Amino acid sequence: MRFSLALPRETLSIPVIRRVLGDALRGLGVNEDCIGDILVATSEACTNVIQHSRSNGNYEVVGRVDEDACDLKIMDWGRGLRNATSGADRGILSESGRGIKIMRALVDEISIESVPDAGTVVHLQKRLTWRDEALIRRLESRLIHSAG
Repeated sequence: MRFSLALPRETLSIPVIRRVLGDALRGLGVNEDCIGDILVATSEACTNVIQHSRSNGNYEVVGRVDEDACDLKIMDWGRGLRNATSGADRGILSESGRGIKIMRALVDEISIESVPDAGTVVHLQKRLTWRDEALIRRLESRLIHSAG
């Protein structure tokens, strides 16, 4: 499954992405604990866009889900991350980077690419665990049965 959502850079967009992504993962049969981790990490990334992107307009969430992982990219076209130097002006990390720490704790891989005056991409990847009755498991058993 692949999807792409363009969302307004407003706080009200976060429940929308949580609902769309959560419903899609539940429909496929992903384990609820795994869904919770993905939704919290995605919410943190989207919150960072809303609070820090310093741009007008939309941001985008692009996702891919396969039998192994959920791969998400949260992209904005703002001014990029401010320099995280030591001292009083540590830019985006001045609040101790709690959101980034939360994302790192919940997903298997995270990367952040930021280009001045071009925007930021947060890439999250989480290995999936499935419920026994997951749609993907039923499809696998049908394919094995028809191939055998």
